[in-house]
Amino acid sequence: MMISESQHEKYLTRFTNGMLSAYADTTKNKGGLEQGFRPHELLEAALACCMNMSLRMNAEKLCIPLKEMKVQVSLNRENSEQSTFEYSVSFGESLLYEDEQKLLTALEYSSVRSTLSKPLAFKLINEKANL
Repeated sequence: MMISESQHEKYLTRFTNGMLSAYADTTKNKGGLEQGFRPHELLEAALACCMNMSLRMNAEKLCIPLKEMKVQVSLNRENSEQSTFEYSVSFGESLLYEDEQKLLTALEYSSVRSTLSKPLAFKLINEKANL
């Protein structure tokens, strides 16, 4: 569970899981101070981190030597009917084509991607929650 708390600065928000925390904010043209991640960047980060971990876990499981790898995710919201997570993966070293394909196939089953691929619903569970 994540909790977000308003800060004194206009839209700056601290978010925490109780152990770690970071800040979110909005852009200056929307009244923010750009002192934290934008909320959509956090969606991108969640998917990118999960994909990165999934690739490394699968490389380990398949005994594929993977020393360095980078995942980049961008949320394209240009289409009003559908948002699209666009991603790229770069491997820091030369891998066999077949090993790259095995690892890239595993991305289709990463947990955050699976969650985001399902229909989402929103439910207020307590209007006056004492957080």
